Amino acid sequence: MTLQWTVVATFLYIEIGVLLILCLPFISAQRWLKIFKFRIWGRVAPYWNKGFLTMIVVLIVLFLDAVREVRKYSGTDANKDAKLNPNMFDHLHMKLFRSQRNLYISGFSLFLWLTLRRVVTLITQLATAQGTSDALQTQAENTNAAAKKYMEDNERLKSALKKGKGNEGENIVEDERNKLKEEIEKLKDELKKTSEALTKSKNEVEAVKKQSDGLAREYDQLLQEHEKIQNLAEAKNNKKDH
Repeated sequence: MTLQWTVVATFLYIEIGVLLILCLPFISAQRWLKIFKFRIWGRVAPYWNKGFLTMIVVLIVLFLDAVREVRKYSGTDANKDAKLNPNMFDHLHMKLFRSQRNLYISGFSLFLWLTLRRVVTLITQLATAQGTSDALQTQAENTNAAAKKYMEDNERLKSALKKGKGNEGENIVEDERNKLKEEIEKLKDELKKTSEALTKSKNEVEAVKKQSDGLAREYDQLLQEHEKIQNLAEAKNNKKDH
């Protein structure tokens, strides 16, 4: 394996390892978000998009080069030359096997590079949605507690109104009660809005979780297909060697 393909294969193994670590179930999305907010990532962020696009271009060029090599060694002209010179048969199929291997390495490296960016984006969105959901839930609980407190004050004012004497005292109590009613209505409106926002946030969290699970399943299927293709290629090469 040449130096460039050794580097690409190493990059592929690193991608697989990083994706497996990101998919570990006991590391929450909020903890990953804290890791992503480290200072070192803040310094790398300005160059991230350029590096990402550069790596895509490099992998696409290598993938197209591998496709060209596969077509070159699997063409009819190459097979004719191999039949004329039996010594070239093994060499030709060795070249074909290497070009197919390079095709798989570059293709899967490109796919996992795009998948890695998508997984990081989904984890960040999930952590943000969970944080918003917790904040809205806390706000709803505080609003509900305040509403109960005002209702209790209202009940005490009603009791004072029944026991109170004189028109002046009744008027003061009545004004206080009206103010409390207005505040209670405002709190009810805020509680309703907060509940709606909380429900919306929970729906978004569920959608992100489903999307992340689907991506993980596709990644597992892709690894299985890669193993099958690699086994078939090795079996085919072994048969041709015999």
